[in-house]
Amino acid sequence: MAWVWQAEARKRRIAMFFFQEGFTYRNFLLDALAIFVFVVWFWLLITVFADLFRRHDISGWIKAIWVIAVIIFPYIAVLAYLIFQGRGMAERNVQQAQQARDELRRVVGFSVADEIQKLDGLKKAGSISDAEFARLRARLVSGEGGALAA
Repeated sequence: MAWVWQAEARKRRIAMFFFQEGFTYRNFLLDALAIFVFVVWFWLLITVFADLFRRHDISGWIKAIWVIAVIIFPYIAVLAYLIFQGRGMAERNVQQAQQARDELRRVVGFSVADEIQKLDGLKKAGSISDAEFARLRARLVSGEGGALAA
């Protein structure tokens, strides 16, 4: 019977050895992975809450239900929100980025004429070809803007 107890103790020592070995490369990698997962988890929570409260297409009651679900069942609720609202989240992010870009252009004083003049200077300097100039000018005139960033 003593050999059974010794075998059990040996198994426990082997199982605990991984944590008792101190600072090793394996423990460092596990710690780094745990920190990464922790950061990603909080990033997902913040993203879901930001999208949830930024939405204007759902009522306050639905938002409250989502918040309660995320608090009570965090993993399931966050994954469900990402699965069912992922496309809408992407569309809302694009819309917010476009609004921010338009606001910046309004404040800074973006002018299509100024951009076309810059493009003409680039064409004369030989930095861009006639085809690139025509494409970027058409893009500016059509209202897409940001020709020099392309």
